Amino acid sequence: MAKLQQELDDVRSIELDNAFYVEDGTWIESLTVASNAEFDPEAILEDIPGASLFYSSEIPTGSDELEIRRLTILAKESYPFILSLVLRQEAIPNRIVLQNGVFEVVTTTRDWDQFRSMADEVQETLGEFELLSVTQNEEPGEPLDSGRLTEVLVSKLTDEQLAVLETAYNSGYFEIPREASATDLADELDVAQSTVSERLRTAERTLLELIYGPRE
Repeated sequence: MAKLQQELDDVRSIELDNAFYVEDGTWIESLTVASNAEFDPEAILEDIPGASLFYSSEIPTGSDELEIRRLTILAKESYPFILSLVLRQEAIPNRIVLQNGVFEVVTTTRDWDQFRSMADEVQETLGEFELLSVTQNEEPGEPLDSGRLTEVLVSKLTDEQLAVLETAYNSGYFEIPREASATDLADELDVAQSTVSERLRTAERTLLELIYGPRE
């Protein structure tokens, strides 16, 4: 996020909507970027090592002076990554925004001791921490919006692939040991078993390509 802000001349804010950890410091991240000028996310990300774009959409604003884009990227985050610091303390990240070079983070913790532990780690690893406010609530608050990233992932699959994945998941096909067979899925969907197997393989390959990229 910080490198993306450096590459954008007129950025207003970058909000981390959600992130899934892949491996070896690599994350799938959903970002909302607000800028005072138009920008090409693909060209920008080409100049950032370890980052690649696989989805971008523009959010209409009705203003010629503001461009908002929702990006989903694959990014290798160097330690310390602010989200990983929050999650290591088992806190719930509610909002993470980078603006004017400063991260504003809203989190939910179980109690003051857990918050203090998280604050101490942020201070120790990032070198600076400022507490703006504390609120005691019965409800923990909403976590980072998973719906936006889910929307991107499912947009890459056909309706038939989504149907077979949902049926397979709900039937226990992916459990160990399996609670349903390909034949059971075929009967449920009223299609041939070979069709179920083909749709499952295609859907799984599509999801893996989103993470690892297409095979050469």
